[in-house]
Amino acid sequence: MATKLLSRDAALLPPTDVITKLETNVEFGLNHIEVDKRRAIFGSNEFDVEPDAPLWKKYLEQEYRSEKSLQQLSKLVPPTCHCKRDGKIFNTLAKNLVPGDVVEISTGDRIPADIRLIEAIDLELDESSFTGETQSCSKNVQEMSSQIPFDVARCSNIAFMGTLVRSGRGIGIVIATGSESEFGEIFKLMKKEESPKTPLQKSMDKLGKQLSMYSLSIIVFIMVLGVLQKRRWLDMFTIGVSLAVAAIPEGLPVVVTVTLALGVMRMARRRAIVKRLPTLMCIGCATVVCSDKTGTLTKNEMTVGIIQAASGEQAQVTGSGYHDKGYVMYNDQAIVGYTYPLFTKIAEIGIVCNSSFMVNGRLIGQPTEGALLVAAIKLRIPDMREYYEKIEEKPYNSMRKWSYVRCAYKDNHPDYVEGKEQLYFMKGAVEQVLEQCAYYYSFDMQVCPLTEADIQRQMQYSYNLGRQGLRVIAMAVGTKLGSLSFAGLMGLVDPPRPAARDAVQKLIDSGVSVKMITGDSRETAVAIAHSVGIRAHESRALSGEQIEKMIPSELQKIIREALQICGEVVAMTGDGVNDAVALKRADIGVAMGKIGTDVSKEASDMIVLDDDFSTIMSAVEEGKCIFYNIKNFVRFQLSTSISALSLITLATLFKLPNPLNAMQILWINIIMDGPPAQSLGVEPVDKDVMKRPPRNVNDSMITKNLIYSILISAFLIVLGTFFIFWREMSDGKVTPRDTTMTFTCFVFFDMFNALSCRSQTKSIASVGLFSNRMFLYAVIGSVLGQLAVIYFPPLQAIFQTEALSFTDLLLLTSLASTVLIFDEIRKFFLRRRQRSSSNMYSLI
Repeated sequence: MATKLLSRDAALLPPTDVITKLETNVEFGLNHIEVDKRRAIFGSNEFDVEPDAPLWKKYLEQEYRSEKSLQQLSKLVPPTCHCKRDGKIFNTLAKNLVPGDVVEISTGDRIPADIRLIEAIDLELDESSFTGETQSCSKNVQEMSSQIPFDVARCSNIAFMGTLVRSGRGIGIVIATGSESEFGEIFKLMKKEESPKTPLQKSMDKLGKQLSMYSLSIIVFIMVLGVLQKRRWLDMFTIGVSLAVAAIPEGLPVVVTVTLALGVMRMARRRAIVKRLPTLMCIGCATVVCSDKTGTLTKNEMTVGIIQAASGEQAQVTGSGYHDKGYVMYNDQAIVGYTYPLFTKIAEIGIVCNSSFMVNGRLIGQPTEGALLVAAIKLRIPDMREYYEKIEEKPYNSMRKWSYVRCAYKDNHPDYVEGKEQLYFMKGAVEQVLEQCAYYYSFDMQVCPLTEADIQRQMQYSYNLGRQGLRVIAMAVGTKLGSLSFAGLMGLVDPPRPAARDAVQKLIDSGVSVKMITGDSRETAVAIAHSVGIRAHESRALSGEQIEKMIPSELQKIIREALQICGEVVAMTGDGVNDAVALKRADIGVAMGKIGTDVSKEASDMIVLDDDFSTIMSAVEEGKCIFYNIKNFVRFQLSTSISALSLITLATLFKLPNPLNAMQILWINIIMDGPPAQSLGVEPVDKDVMKRPPRNVNDSMITKNLIYSILISAFLIVLGTFFIFWREMSDGKVTPRDTTMTFTCFVFFDMFNALSCRSQTKSIASVGLFSNRMFLYAVIGSVLGQLAVIYFPPLQAIFQTEALSFTDLLLLTSLASTVLIFDEIRKFFLRRRQRSSSNMYSLI
């Protein structure tokens, strides 16, 4: 019967004993039947969380929609891992792992469960999130001594769940999952903490408190003044409480939260996952986007386009993608097998020094290595790894810039001779690979000494390929490092994404600077930058070598000193382990969802699921739209609050009866905080929003122009409503008809005011009457509700109203529409002034 192992026990056992105890097989892994049995025993590789608050309670608190939206996001980027089952490698969800599973890990991966290592090649893990130690921890497979007390911080043969692979690769056996892992023990001790509020939420809270204080002061003044005028205490108290409910903008923070949460979901539908709410507002303020090239501006469909022999001959490779549709062409003829052995030798090196595989037409591994596999397939040669036994491996890293495998001949190799020397197969950056070479191959496969002139010739070949926008990889083979034979180069093409150029242009037109970051050579980077619309010049470009020589803190320094200290708001993309520090330092760190490592995703604020640059542009667009939607809502709510307070204050000052009773004021509050107001937060993205320059992140939402428009709307609402009240009360007595006309007039004014608040600058004709269906339904529902209050007898009794004639409704509609008409005139002159200004939308 299979069991689980505690990490303290597994650390003391040699790998063979761990394999025996967990009843697994390293070569084939578990079969799916056994996996199902173990999952039934041990459960999924997940943590149990506390039950949520009741649904009805969340609904009453108006938080359910936002919380539900955010819960769904974690499902969009689930953690995955490479697991061996039934003799095949699968890319599976980490939650499906069970004790005994065989898992492969490599640079950038997050460890999916507690794993006892059985193979470790230059393996270093970042365990800072687990042990608090910032230094990477080197791992091996040697069992630990039972004489040494167990300490997770010094446990060198176990990779703990939640830690990150900084370099190297390894294979291990899952010993514990979910809450039974060491991380799970910590999870059990964690207490649920409330998420911090965003800066916008804090500012809205502050604004709400300030408005509440001002409103309460006015309400107290009205109550005291009414009492001094010999009005009944109870009446004034009832009106005071009703005004407090209506005038105090308690819905302000709620709508901000809901709008942000709905914005998160809208961005998710556009393939961008926001991990932190502040990011939503910050992305709209971005002034610089530093974008990775591979997979973001380009398709990340690496394909070998040219094979360059060390002797100078060049073969063209046709076809694209990870399939065998294409040929390797030389002198207009397809090369098959070993017709031209040097081209085949270059491809052979690319296969042997390769840890990727094609499974059912799907690449498991890195895109670059996948392209090398496909090039060999197009040459119609077998997978040469079947003929060699791997003895040693050095994975690629950014310091040495090459990788190699040391192999021995298997007895099935055509050239097998007992005792034959082992071979090094190396690939990497041209200059660094040449440093390990003393010879090169001629086209007829003769080994020639590598002179300084030969080195310069190879560098010129590389430069010429780079000028064509190709990524260049050098290939070498030999029996001794430092004395390898240089075989040639492969030029890999990665075509630009179709939408990348338009997205770059839109960002540039909106005042956002776009900078491309890549580890490629300078000439390759400049060529690709031009192809996607980024204006670049070689003299102003940092080469890939310069960037890769930088340690993370130096790249962080560039972001801070060159951009952020100058006041730029920086959005930076990244996918690798060494990008994590820069992603953390940037104002908005953007990780790639497909090719991004778990390290980069952990450090980021936002994840782009499709790795497409146009998605980043959409996120900037959405971030701007959300800000203006919230601003529209604030305008509507403040103008309504000011109108209600001013109306009652004026009536009290002029010793007139109250124009609205308590129930009518509460109804107005429902409209002010309810569906019509909240539907302003889901206004569709304005197609012209990208024409507006990035706003300053420190600018207040409450601007002079916003206050101006609020006061104009409030003045018109109060003037029109007060006119109806004065007109209806010409006999000096207040009747149900008087208050009904006044009440309905105010509500109608509110509906037209909400319509005008849908945009700060555009006319309703430009915005589109039916473009926001939620708003349309909310307004229709509010008008129908108002008619029910007027004409439905039970509600008439509650709200003290009476039926109005069609002529009355026509009069009120005509009068209330003036708030929309005046605002349309204001917007017309504002747009005309903006057109004459070189800085469009600078007034808003």
